[in-house]
Amino acid sequence: MRCILNARPARPQTILSVLHTEQVTPHIVRVFVGGDGFSGFTTNEFTDKYIKIYFAKPELGLEPPYDLAALRETLDPADLPVTRTYTVREVNTIERWISIDFVLHGDTGLAGPWAAAAQPGDTIVFGGPGGGFVPDDAASWFLFAGDESALPAIAASLEALKPDAIGTAVLEVDSAADEIELSAPAGVDIRWVYRHAQPSTILASALEGIEWRDGHVQVFAHGEREAMKAVRDVLFTQRGLSRQQVSISGYWAFGRSEDRFQAEKREPIGQILA
Repeated sequence: MRCILNARPARPQTILSVLHTEQVTPHIVRVFVGGDGFSGFTTNEFTDKYIKIYFAKPELGLEPPYDLAALRETLDPADLPVTRTYTVREVNTIERWISIDFVLHGDTGLAGPWAAAAQPGDTIVFGGPGGGFVPDDAASWFLFAGDESALPAIAASLEALKPDAIGTAVLEVDSAADEIELSAPAGVDIRWVYRHAQPSTILASALEGIEWRDGHVQVFAHGEREAMKAVRDVLFTQRGLSRQQVSISGYWAFGRSEDRFQAEKREPIGQILA
């Protein structure tokens, strides 16, 4: 018997069923999930709460929850369930459902095609949620920047602001057809910018041109990794912000699968902040 010292405890897994889906934009589908397993889901206070969705090969007939330690002993590595990270758009504890937005890239990827084809009754298995951002009521103003991958967290953050909050949100999408309806205080300026190629630096360029308000700003900036490096330079080099003021990370990387993207987080190329 192999003894594994200091092994991480298995993450609890929530098993829910697809209730229905909604085509939010040409490139975003929202999946609503719920069911009996909702009683085992514990939410948190973060507006960027995220989950790790497990995808198993259907032909293997694996039944959730997945005992990943045991499966590693019996399956080829290529047959193990894989995870994809997604931000929770909304948790409704009264009606007992969760919604998750998926960005579609045609038949490319794993999670997007699953969401595009999801039908009521389909099973979804995930761990979490995690998270780390909450709007600070003590901030003088707020700055949000991100692409489609960050829209769920930004939308939830805008909804969590006090009615008298002020700030700016710069949001990058493909075109006007990809804009979504957002609920935000009247004092928050919503700006949509459209990319023309990938990788894109349009977010950083847009941030250079916004009105910079007086007082202490709290920033939430997340999206494609190289775009966030350019945003980082604007925030820290040009504006001289401290790390305590800024939540910034890459949610994905152009030309990378999530598996490779996650592995690169341990390498210089994958680091937003040294």
